[in-house]
Amino acid sequence: MARGHRMSFCYQHGKSFVCSLLFFQLFIFIASPCFAEELEPRRWAHLPINTNFSGAAYAYTKADISFDPVLKIEDGQVDLHTWVAKYIRTFSLFNKSARVDFLQGYQKGRWTGLLDGVPTTVKRSGWTDTFVRFAINLYGAPPLQGQEYAKYRAATEIETIVGAGLSLQLPTGDYMDDKLINLGSNRFTFRPQIGVVHTLGKWSLETTAIAAFFTDNDEFFNGHKLEQDPLYSLNGHLIYTLRPGVWISTSAGYDYGGQSTVDGERKDDCKQNINWALGAGLPLSRHFGAKIAYIGTRSQESTGVDSDSFIVGLTAFW
Repeated sequence: MARGHRMSFCYQHGKSFVCSLLFFQLFIFIASPCFAEELEPRRWAHLPINTNFSGAAYAYTKADISFDPVLKIEDGQVDLHTWVAKYIRTFSLFNKSARVDFLQGYQKGRWTGLLDGVPTTVKRSGWTDTFVRFAINLYGAPPLQGQEYAKYRAATEIETIVGAGLSLQLPTGDYMDDKLINLGSNRFTFRPQIGVVHTLGKWSLETTAIAAFFTDNDEFFNGHKLEQDPLYSLNGHLIYTLRPGVWISTSAGYDYGGQSTVDGERKDDCKQNINWALGAGLPLSRHFGAKIAYIGTRSQESTGVDSDSFIVGLTAFW
């Protein structure tokens, strides 16, 4: 991992612990390879069982970071490049269609800002945390494959799918407990989720509710202990299918909660974010497809992260 520059201005100005408390917002932002992963459409789509999907994607993110004015940190910005590999395996479980996803990212970023008017730059590159997700469709979307799956999809004009899932973020990313900015989170995150999709002809309306539960980070910057309340998310997607494999989508989401505690001291950093996205997918051949997307996030609090991400990806299945 390229270590980049130490967050030198915190040390030089004797504010290392104060910075560690309020840089928590930045820590949360960079800990995930896809911080807006939960705004992904078609996560409950009916897929043929016993099928493998693999994909790779690149995302460019530009964000403005707002800190508490008492820190005298201004014009916080980040330019972040993310490369992600993903694998999905579908199967039948209890006569229901199910899937398991694996996602691994690699990031390279540059953070800039002013502390007391002094320009400062920090660079990081390395592996992000690993994501594992299990999902099962509890209602609708029967476990089918081959010609049976193709016939069912061709004959189904109206359909409702109800699914449940659990995403697990593993603390496998690059992490240094003496640095304020890290690509890994050094803790586990559990995200139970439930989703509903209703399809009427070429239109699909999908909604997902998610709750994120965080374990403690006992090595948060020089031995401090970081705790965080659950973060709740609700998002929706309107998807239009032009023809099989070709679709466009618009999405919106809302996050609330996630207030943090450092060494027993509650922080005034409750999250409240509005998110939106545009996406499109199209087949390139019988076994390959492509996807492009834009994701925007805006904090509704005085401190937080406002970001814009542009994503392009390729998928293969067999």
